[in-house]
Amino acid sequence: MTSYAGSSSAAKPQLLVVKGCFSAMGGAERDLIRNIPFLSEKFVVKVATLDPVDELESICREMDFELMTPENSWIISDDPLSIILDKDSSLKAWKEIEGLDSVIEKSDFIHIVSGDGSMSIIDLIPSSIPVHLHLLEPHRGLHENVLHMKVNGHPKRNIGLTKTLLSRARKRDILRIKSFNSREKSSISGNSKYTVSRIKEIYNIDAGLLWPSIDLEDFSENDEDSDFIKLNSPYVVNIGKASWVKGTWETISILEETNLSLAHIGGGDKEDIRLLEEHAESCKVKVWFAPRLTQNELAIVLRNARASISLAHGEPFGLTPIEAFAVGTPAIYVNEGGFKDTIVDKENGRLVAREQIKDWHSALKDAENKENRVRWSEAGKERIKSLDLSCEKHTERIYDIYKKLKN
Repeated sequence: MTSYAGSSSAAKPQLLVVKGCFSAMGGAERDLIRNIPFLSEKFVVKVATLDPVDELESICREMDFELMTPENSWIISDDPLSIILDKDSSLKAWKEIEGLDSVIEKSDFIHIVSGDGSMSIIDLIPSSIPVHLHLLEPHRGLHENVLHMKVNGHPKRNIGLTKTLLSRARKRDILRIKSFNSREKSSISGNSKYTVSRIKEIYNIDAGLLWPSIDLEDFSENDEDSDFIKLNSPYVVNIGKASWVKGTWETISILEETNLSLAHIGGGDKEDIRLLEEHAESCKVKVWFAPRLTQNELAIVLRNARASISLAHGEPFGLTPIEAFAVGTPAIYVNEGGFKDTIVDKENGRLVAREQIKDWHSALKDAENKENRVRWSEAGKERIKSLDLSCEKHTERIYDIYKKLKN
């Protein structure tokens, strides 16, 4: 891992980094864990979460950062009635963290990363303390239908009824974000141009832009073997919890008649996995549902793949194309959402219309060509440089936000 330089802590402002849950360990969680050590170059860092994971605990031990958590991890309720009635137990969980109130009071700056359980901590923060909200996406369960679909794309329940039942929670979400935005010394940033546009559309707020980051050293080649990969045939990689919103079902569908297998990374609910296995069998596509992988194992799976692909619906940013660029694997993604911020079609990968199956097959053929792989890889890494997605730059951008709010 990269070394982290910095001046003595006495001269640095106190930063509290907040995220409700880490257990999903998707792109957002990996990005934050990747960036936390670099923040120590500008700040004295403390971290608060309701649901830690081993990777976070390890990096905090390594960097000697205080990690503040409740005695028992908070788990978001999946009870439909709680969601409909807008009952959020996360504030109670934040209040149960011993010493958190004191840390908040002594903080010079608080950086909140959105997600389950994150927003309620705002109720505990004095108005005099500068706060930045990295709003990775508006609450999709409240503002979009896509999260109310089964893994095969069929509605879980009547969509019209669902929207009506969630109206109270939806109104409260809009009020909460608008209230935060009007708060003294507050700032909101999206993680892509697409997300910024969605924040404007839903909340009528002009948000800033704070890109995610990538540390290329996390993806450097090593001598570890790939025997843990349970696929023998050429395969593509799809990353994200198995679901309709991540396009898992459609990914399997487009692989029919390609002779390519699928390495799916991100897990999923037991019943969803069963349905996907049945779908894969009907499409004659071999699928390996990988267990939870380390960063190094993820890099190995990506490096050995024909391509990294995704048909995710409205992906806010999509860190996976960047990770594919980093290891030199072609990125073939649906021409929607935040993927368009990083992929330039036929220059550093492919952007393909969702319904154009022949175009997907053609793009997968293009990814087999060695000249294309080298050219796209080089252009992809240049794209990372042009957007300046280094962890050091990410820290600088957060520090600049702090300085503006402080003044």
